[in-house]
Amino acid sequence: MLLHEYETTIIIRPDVDEADVKDIVERFEERLGEAKATLLLRDDWGSRKMAYTIGNHGKGRYVLFNFLSDADAIAELERRLRIEDRVLRFLTIRVADSPDVPTRIAEAAELRVRKAEEAARRAAEAELRAAQEAEAEAARQSMLPVE
Repeated sequence: MLLHEYETTIIIRPDVDEADVKDIVERFEERLGEAKATLLLRDDWGSRKMAYTIGNHGKGRYVLFNFLSDADAIAELERRLRIEDRVLRFLTIRVADSPDVPTRIAEAAELRVRKAEEAARRAAEAELRAAQEAEAEAARQSMLPVE
């Protein structure tokens, strides 16, 4: 079986709640498993303004999937996305023909680790900033005259 590397970007309606977004993502990942595809990366880009409206929606929730699969599985994955009414649009592109599978899996794992470290660093910086702002506000409040 000849594997190719694909990227699928899904745009989900903005009025869909977080639980439904998680359901859509899990279903797509299940379909990948059924197709014997290997998920390399899932990246939730969040809600973004679209270049043009789709069905009266100016924003959409973007989710990117990067995976290894054979070409025959793509048609079924896209068919299932077409049926899903909570998905506004999707696009699947072939990124690479016959990549070195173990190397790509290792690279994807390394990328996931880097993204997790970056997210942890950003969260720590945000927490530090919030603590500094609270401290500055407390100092400012203590300097106000008491009536």
